[in-house]
Amino acid sequence: MSLRAQVADTPWKAVNELRRLAWTPAIRAYFALHGVAWGRGWQIYGRPLIQRHRGSRITIGDGLEMRSWFGTNPLAVVRRCVLATWAPDACIELAADVGLTGTVVCARTHIRIGRGVTIGANTTITDTDFHPLQSTARRRDSRAGASTPVVLEDECFIGMHALILKGSRIGRGAVVGAGSVVAGDVPPGAIVAGNPARVVRMIGDG
Repeated sequence: MSLRAQVADTPWKAVNELRRLAWTPAIRAYFALHGVAWGRGWQIYGRPLIQRHRGSRITIGDGLEMRSWFGTNPLAVVRRCVLATWAPDACIELAADVGLTGTVVCARTHIRIGRGVTIGANTTITDTDFHPLQSTARRRDSRAGASTPVVLEDECFIGMHALILKGSRIGRGAVVGAGSVVAGDVPPGAIVAGNPARVVRMIGDG
């Protein structure tokens, strides 16, 4: 399809691209201000929220696509993407060719998102409970919730409004259904759905 046809058929995409190009210098400076190196081929639609604890690391590979503007996805982006580290030794790692849309990634220990992972609109990924479960522990330290690393292996697809909780490991090529809550292991190539998410079938089973 020619560029002229694309503009005629989907004018909102042309507007989004013009906005992206106009905002890229400022957004690039925002990443640099927070100590996150800019990669090749990034397409950033709207400024995310970056909260990087001093001493922590946020590393992102090439080919990132990140959408924070409402009009850049027909599923309605209801919030900006968030990359947050809550401890000096926390780490967020995004491999190459990751796609985020209104996604929250919050790490107290370590969250790794593999190559080619696509994450649907308004999903949250966190490796911590944030707050202790016992009220006495919350009174001592309201931020001392349990934390366990999270891994999304290569080529996963996470449906919109999913919630990926601490200790989860999603196997290579797995699919998490929209609105699902994952709190454990998902086998490679599995399709899971529900709360808690359970295996529906394996990809290729028909």
